[in-house]
Amino acid sequence: MPSRKPSPLRRVRNVLFLTRAMAGLLAVSGCASLPTSGPTARQIVRGTQADQNAIGMRMVDVDPTVVAQVGQASGVATGQLAALAPLARPGPSNVVGPGDQLDIAVFEVGVTLFGSARAGADGTDSSQLQRFPTVTIDADGAIRLPYAGTINAAGKTPSEIASAIERAYRGKSQSPQVLVTIRGNLSETVFISGDVRRSGRIDLTAQRERLLDAIANAGGTVAQTQDMVVRVTRAAHQAEERLDRVRAGSSDDLVLSPGDRIELIRRPQTFVVLGATSRVAQIAFDQSDLTLAEAVARAGGPSDAVANPRAVFLFRYDVAGDPAQLRQPTIYRLDLINPASYFLAQHFPMRDKDVLYVSNAAINRTAKFVNIINQLFSPFIAARAVSGE
Repeated sequence: MPSRKPSPLRRVRNVLFLTRAMAGLLAVSGCASLPTSGPTARQIVRGTQADQNAIGMRMVDVDPTVVAQVGQASGVATGQLAALAPLARPGPSNVVGPGDQLDIAVFEVGVTLFGSARAGADGTDSSQLQRFPTVTIDADGAIRLPYAGTINAAGKTPSEIASAIERAYRGKSQSPQVLVTIRGNLSETVFISGDVRRSGRIDLTAQRERLLDAIANAGGTVAQTQDMVVRVTRAAHQAEERLDRVRAGSSDDLVLSPGDRIELIRRPQTFVVLGATSRVAQIAFDQSDLTLAEAVARAGGPSDAVANPRAVFLFRYDVAGDPAQLRQPTIYRLDLINPASYFLAQHFPMRDKDVLYVSNAAINRTAKFVNIINQLFSPFIAARAVSGE
């Protein structure tokens, strides 16, 4: 007796049965083998539990208290903490040192040391002027003058050197008056290098130039200030700060000292976007301060098709307790279904090298599985339909 062919309805039921069977097998073996752009919210939370948390991660929900704490730690709420100010030191300006060149003039009256006495038209003694050839301060910081001997000059201002010369000539010349000017000052300079338009040596004057003055004298930076870091080396100490955070006349706008070295380094701030967004990339801040709301917008926001808007995560290292200790991995969670989160995100500051992750919706894996089944069986069903079986 010939076998009967199954009806079309029967064939559909067979396909559905196979689909359910494969779904059951997939559920037993787990969904980890399905392609995905990252973990779900449940998997991230599970990863912070003690039995799976090898690096000490902590989960923090973004709320008003957390926003205030993060803002204060980032210097957004109370103003940036001074990073260069600890290098400040008092000191005289317009001092000289080894290698500097001086012009020295000695004025005498009456009995002179460097010339014969001359009387004026009214019979009184007239002054005599003696100019010395340019004098260079030696490696020991001293100068030598006729009839005055060795005079220590390093670390002194021109007026202090003039007073020392007058004391040396006292008793040898009648009422000597000395005028000292700096002809070439090598010690009263700072050095600027890096990403500036004109690197080199910059002379300091009695105006007491500041850090931003020196950068301006060097022609400014080659990039926007928010992408630049300024590093100042003073003696054995060094500090750096982002240039856009240095305000004119502030404590970070250091009064420069001789020998300071200033280096401008181009170092843009960036954050990384991963997960269920329309844009997976490394994105530059391109501004002084960036908020979480702005970062989500630059990433294109959660994808309508695959994202879980209740689970937007920010990964960063936070200082926990003693700053000398290792920084603690922290995950900040933002629920974009809650309207209040949009206000909180406007005050949550981003930091350089943050990782923004938008989690996948849990239903995505089921949808992907159904799509795989459709791709597997659609050709078979279509072929049977065409053959009329």
